[in-house]
Amino acid sequence: MSSEKLTHDDAIVNGVRLHYVEAGEGPLIVLLHGFPEFWYSWQKQIPALAAAGYRVVAPDLRGYNASEKPHGVEQYEIDELVGDVLGLIDHLGEESAHVVGHDWGGLIAWEVAIRHSERVEKLAVLNAPHPERFRELLRTPEQLRRSWYVFYFQLPWLPERLFSIRNYTPIAELFRDGAANPDAFDETDIQRYVEAAAQPGALTSSINYYRALFREQARDELKTLFGGSRGDSTVQEPTLLIWGEQDAALRVELTEGMERWVPNLRIERLPNASHWVQNDQPEQVNDLLVEFLEG
Repeated sequence: MSSEKLTHDDAIVNGVRLHYVEAGEGPLIVLLHGFPEFWYSWQKQIPALAAAGYRVVAPDLRGYNASEKPHGVEQYEIDELVGDVLGLIDHLGEESAHVVGHDWGGLIAWEVAIRHSERVEKLAVLNAPHPERFRELLRTPEQLRRSWYVFYFQLPWLPERLFSIRNYTPIAELFRDGAANPDAFDETDIQRYVEAAAQPGALTSSINYYRALFREQARDELKTLFGGSRGDSTVQEPTLLIWGEQDAALRVELTEGMERWVPNLRIERLPNASHWVQNDQPEQVNDLLVEFLEG
């Protein structure tokens, strides 16, 4: 990717400083990365989307890489993460945007569309199920087994300690060993992810996403037990779900049955891609995104 085509900037949104990169002109697309990534996970998409006539903005989510890392698990609750996206769209001078998210960025993208449909033109999500579908399947033994790390991340300090051993080798192995395409990441890419994870406070901040989610879901379950409701989870906007079928953590069955909440849904399953779908099959993902956004 040509670095001269990118601009780097910071914005104070929702009370935190977010770093972001920007390229291109046209309708706004906001790209939201996952764990343990940063804006760089979209390096193969930004040029293609900018060339297709879009203004592409990819932030480091709060707690990651060059963005601010507020202290406390409560700082990473969904309300705050959604507020960051809305604040960024406001900062960029727009009322709405196309929102694209992968992994944790996908969960945030779902929640932005559920809670603030007027701010989303079109929604595209990569390897992140609709929140209600994930709640359903998380009750099954197989998905519970695959999602063991969510419970492990609830422990204090130990996950951070283990991720940082041997100069953050476990972080490098997530990318090196988890991709379906041997060319998905080169050593320079992996080193950039390691450097981002090694920023002071970054590991705790990124793991706090899981800690906050676990607490929020526990509260939701208690509310439901006593007759409460989580509210309407419908997404009315045109939605594209791209799913790498070789995802080791998230079963492909998570893509089934989402039409109950997403009536205008298109699903593209990529059999030769892993959880790192936009890196395993960048050209296919780029083509799908451009076709969907222009359709």
